[in-house]
Amino acid sequence: MVVGKNKRQAKGGKGGKKKIVDPFTRKDWFDIRAPNFFENVDVGKTLVNRSTGLKSANDSLKGRVVEISIGDLNKDEENAFRKIKLRVDEVQGKKLLTTFAGMDFTSDKRRSLVRKWHTQIEANVDVKTTDGYLVRLFSIAYTKRRAGQVRKTTYAKSSQIREIRKKMMEIMIREASSCDLKALVAKFSPEVIGREIEKATFYIYPLQNIFIRKAKILKTPKFDAEKLLEMHGDIVDETGVRVGGGEFKEPEIQTEV
Repeated sequence: MVVGKNKRQAKGGKGGKKKIVDPFTRKDWFDIRAPNFFENVDVGKTLVNRSTGLKSANDSLKGRVVEISIGDLNKDEENAFRKIKLRVDEVQGKKLLTTFAGMDFTSDKRRSLVRKWHTQIEANVDVKTTDGYLVRLFSIAYTKRRAGQVRKTTYAKSSQIREIRKKMMEIMIREASSCDLKALVAKFSPEVIGREIEKATFYIYPLQNIFIRKAKILKTPKFDAEKLLEMHGDIVDETGVRVGGGEFKEPEIQTEV
């Protein structure tokens, strides 16, 4: 068909141009709150589409995982290479209550630890905390040159690696199974577990750069709203607050106005 004969075709069909609507007009902002494990609990904001029909905004928010540097959470720049994962478990008003969901190192930190002519030793273990969280911990360590060593390489024997790995697993199980999740997270930054491993393995082979490089939550206990509120402490439910306490009293009749 020749263009120009059909008026509709020349105009571009039915309806004309669609009205462009800014998608941000349909969204709401929510504040993300970290548990009281950390110094800074206000960690940021997130967007979500408003509730429409059968789609609820709360359902879209629950289960979201955010990643924040521990340097921002604890105002500790020395440990900024640790990334903490927080999962949204509850929505209260415009606040999102989160729980600890994991920890990892930044890629540049992991690469900076690797040394030529040294042995890298890794171990991982699944352990249950006293409050019912099943956590998988990954540790890493590197051999260290002895004082007065002349040899260029610092390699450990296979038998020494096996013995060191066994000690690493024993210490991780002992330290994690004897505390709750909050205490376990607190052990990551000062590297309490790493220092224990260094002391226990010194007689086998001297080690350096010993870290819990990753923590992964495999299983969580049954959801408990009260326990979650305890983790956040100062959060108050904004959905309904009783105005004015006590019993109702009728006002006294005034004789003079």
